[in-house]
Amino acid sequence: MEVGDRYLHRPGRTATEADDVQFTTLTMNGQPLHLDAAWAATQPFGQRLMNSMWTLSTLVGLSTWQVTLGTLVANLGFQEVTFPAPVFHGDTLYGETNVLAKRVSASRPGQGIVTLEHVGRNQDGVVVARAVRAGLFWTREAHEAAEAPDGPAHDPASPGHAGGTPDAGEGT
Repeated sequence: MEVGDRYLHRPGRTATEADDVQFTTLTMNGQPLHLDAAWAATQPFGQRLMNSMWTLSTLVGLSTWQVTLGTLVANLGFQEVTFPAPVFHGDTLYGETNVLAKRVSASRPGQGIVTLEHVGRNQDGVVVARAVRAGLFWTREAHEAAEAPDGPAHDPASPGHAGGTPDAGEGT
């Protein structure tokens, strides 16, 4: 992973009414903009909106296979989250991730901090979500050591066990 890298996440994910109702009720969100079609029809968008936390979760989830699977130690937090346009039932969310910054951790050998920007677009190319977050990742060197025939990846009890097999170029 290098600063300036851009990952396009395909396929997209079409948002359904079932997704919205299930996510909204699972998270104890009583907002009628997600649950009450008749009431939502009287509001400025004229219909129910997808729960924005579903949009954020799905956007980050779309990035997993290319960016964080087997490389992420921990999500450190979100610095910015915006939803410049709504997502409706039937819209398809497509994601992209841009690597904004990275540095080696001063306190955690074999790990580094990477700042990512996730951008979600609907089927028309309209930006519907943007999030900037920092994550703690294994370094490339830690992955190579873990994957060596006598490395910790072959001993799950080892404290240095990284788990997973990263694709080439996925370490920090």
